[in-house]
Amino acid sequence: MTGFGQGEAGAEGKKVKVEIKTVNHRFCEIGLRLPKNLNFLEEKIRRKVAAYVRRGRVDVFVNSEDLKKKNVTVKVDKALAATYYKAVKELQAELEIPGKIKLMSLVSFPGVLEVEVTEESEAYEVWWPAVEKALEQALINLSLMREKEGQQLRKDLSGHLMSIEKLSQKISSRAPMVAEEHHKRLKGALAKWLNDGLLDIERVYAEAALFAERANISEEVTRLSSHLIQTLSCLETNDSVGRKIEFLVQEMNREINTIAAKANDLEISRLVIEAKSELEKIREQAQNIE
Repeated sequence: MTGFGQGEAGAEGKKVKVEIKTVNHRFCEIGLRLPKNLNFLEEKIRRKVAAYVRRGRVDVFVNSEDLKKKNVTVKVDKALAATYYKAVKELQAELEIPGKIKLMSLVSFPGVLEVEVTEESEAYEVWWPAVEKALEQALINLSLMREKEGQQLRKDLSGHLMSIEKLSQKISSRAPMVAEEHHKRLKGALAKWLNDGLLDIERVYAEAALFAERANISEEVTRLSSHLIQTLSCLETNDSVGRKIEFLVQEMNREINTIAAKANDLEISRLVIEAKSELEKIREQAQNIE
């Protein structure tokens, strides 16, 4: 599911801001963007995020700021500066360019001045409290937003499931009439064969078997209702049920197709088309469920 969460925290002179964005995805895929000085925390952050988000594309952005004073030193490469000076003087003489070579021009050349920031090695270890606090805050805010979307999604899916249940009841009511029509057709065929003197016992067996197969779709309707109940039950839990619902949708589609094939009835075919339309909407939404 889609969502956004943000958190900020400070500890031990460290300030951290975390932003998390999620979009729909069949699996859990976590992408991190960290400052170089926090790369050592990547695995910890991944584990923390995975505990909150089990499905979806998750992008985590971490910004850090060290509020403590740093030991800054500037190193001068005198030999390099002298080399630059000599080269510039030679070029000046060659091109007959008058004037003096200014110091600021020399120090602007690459490598002449190097700024070094020295920190104590243990300073890196105090980053985690601030990162963890900001990360948890962002994850909580993300969860709240996803929860609101989940409530709307639950309502939408429940509506589609109830529509399929009503269609299933209509199919179940239509089933006895289908059996009766098959029975009438079989009796008519037998009467014609007897009248024409073309009665073939093997053909009778074949027609009787076809009648027996198509006359009863109660098992498929019962299984369909069972899958609907299980899916509705999934929507009432806080567990990760997205893949289970996808599986149940596949099973419901199987039962609906079998009902259409066995019944071979215009009215049931119409009801099946409506049911499959509702089921397709559920299938699309199921991919968004964690």
